[in-house]
Amino acid sequence: MIKYDKALLKKCANNLLFDMSDEQYELLLKEFDVLTKQMEVLGDIEGLDKVTPMTFPFSVVTSYLREDIPEESLSKEDILRNAKDVQDGQIKLPKVVG
Repeated sequence: MIKYDKALLKKCANNLLFDMSDEQYELLLKEFDVLTKQMEVLGDIEGLDKVTPMTFPFSVVTSYLREDIPEESLSKEDILRNAKDVQDGQIKLPKVVG
């Protein structure tokens, strides 16, 4: 298992383009220590590798969804009729990226 230290955390933080105070690094190291110990405890459980992982703890029946039946779609003219600004057969939107 990987040994986490302040140098590794600082390298990761630098790769993610942020930095933290020394107190935050110390707190994060303590949290990693707790998580590592929990993973070791889980790894000690016999037969765990034979259990199928579950994606959701409860069985879910989605009986409320309707059947997916293809229907006639709106025409392009009907759709563009409601648009505020149309250019070359497409809806023109304001620029959102500077």
